[in-house]
Amino acid sequence: MFNIRGWEWIIILVVVLLIFGPSQLPNLAKSVGKAISSFRGGIREAEDDLKRMAEDDARAKTEGKPRPEDSSGGKAKGNGANG
Repeated sequence: MFNIRGWEWIIILVVVLLIFGPSQLPNLAKSVGKAISSFRGGIREAEDDLKRMAEDDARAKTEGKPRPEDSSGGKAKGNGANG
């Protein structure tokens, strides 16, 4: 994804050290770690939801049943624009 090599990482780390100072680095690393963990959890949850929806669609097609959101007959609800 990013083509960052060894020297570039060192420069980035030196800049971060100059901006935040050595006393703030542990807190910064902890916050970044939590953010990455939360992001990965969200991605995993979204993937699970997509897989579940695909399985439900495949099951509905084999059983010949419409999906629950398709049961309205294609009419939009709630916005009043369609009468």
